[in-house]
Amino acid sequence: MSYSLRGIELRYVLAMQLAVHGPATITELTEALDWHGFCVRARPSKVISDALRWEIERGRVTRLGRGRYGPGYMPRGTEHRIHQRVLTLREAAASVVAMRRAID
Repeated sequence: MSYSLRGIELRYVLAMQLAVHGPATITELTEALDWHGFCVRARPSKVISDALRWEIERGRVTRLGRGRYGPGYMPRGTEHRIHQRVLTLREAAASVVAMRRAID
């Protein structure tokens, strides 16, 4: 089981993933979430595209084509805040995964 993301947490993780690793498809973003120990509750493609739409409106993500997104402009202060939040979320996800493995 993974750490479930939604709302601002999901948007921050996706925006940071694109900022650090560059353009990606919805499938690649879903795989990246899974690799970091995150999940989304509903249909991943829909949830991720909805979250990215919010970030596109703020300019932090750009839409490169159907199902393909890239990084946009992010002020340094915003990037720092998002990066710190994502690191905290990754630690929480790692502890959830470790606890579940210990139980099993």
